[in-house]
Amino acid sequence: MNIDGNTRVIAHIGYPTHTFKSPMIYNPYFEHASINALVVPFSSQAPVYPDFLRSVFTCDNVIGALVTMPHKVTTTALADRLTPTAQIAGSCNAVRRGADGKLEGDMFDGEGFVRGVRRKGFAPEGKSALVVGSGGVGSAIAASLAAAGVARLALFDVNTAAAESLAGRLKQHYPALTVETGGNDPAGFDLVVNATPLGMYEGDPMPVDVGRIAPSTFVGEVVLKSATTAFLAAAQAKGCPTQIGTDMLFEQIPVYLEYFGLPATTAEHLREVARIEY
Repeated sequence: MNIDGNTRVIAHIGYPTHTFKSPMIYNPYFEHASINALVVPFSSQAPVYPDFLRSVFTCDNVIGALVTMPHKVTTTALADRLTPTAQIAGSCNAVRRGADGKLEGDMFDGEGFVRGVRRKGFAPEGKSALVVGSGGVGSAIAASLAAAGVARLALFDVNTAAAESLAGRLKQHYPALTVETGGNDPAGFDLVVNATPLGMYEGDPMPVDVGRIAPSTFVGEVVLKSATTAFLAAAQAKGCPTQIGTDMLFEQIPVYLEYFGLPATTAEHLREVARIEY
């Protein structure tokens, strides 16, 4: 890839950055399609993140930011405008500069996750789902599952207040939806999602008791540390259909590209040209 004075930059901001996979998907696509753009990882810890986000957008060649853990919730208070999806999720993973110079925020994690499970044959309509983790990505997935028509949605987080707050926002926008909080027993659910960082490090505990998951349950993961986390491996050993963390990335990137005003493509083509390493 030839980087020059006309290269447009998308800042990929989070901490830690060693699990980042997006640059290995976007940049090969840009190179293959002769798009003069680049995704660059920035390791920004929480105390300095608000100032960093604002300062990075003072650079005219920065066309957007991909925001990941642990900043997705914080970003909602830093953007000047949020889409309804980001408001419901209470988190934001995409920021761009509007025509008036104001920062606009949106959230695509949930849409990427739902697109992925649909592609694998799981239809959310009328189903029950347990989402473990009510941070940025978990809130986004819960919001998108509600929009997709699940009938029952259970939320669990070690931070009880986070789960309760998300439940309140969901009930406000989806009054007919059955929303539960307080437990992470996966028994009886059609879909179980690990939306926590558990699995990022060797020796992490399981997000739920895998022994309680039925073989017919679809199990989804958001952790990108490895293609198949210990949690997914355990679910697969029971016969469960699964979705790996990078599938959510591939499915949402075409939406991101359009959001940043770049030529879009398909998830299939992105998979063909990606150079992902673990």
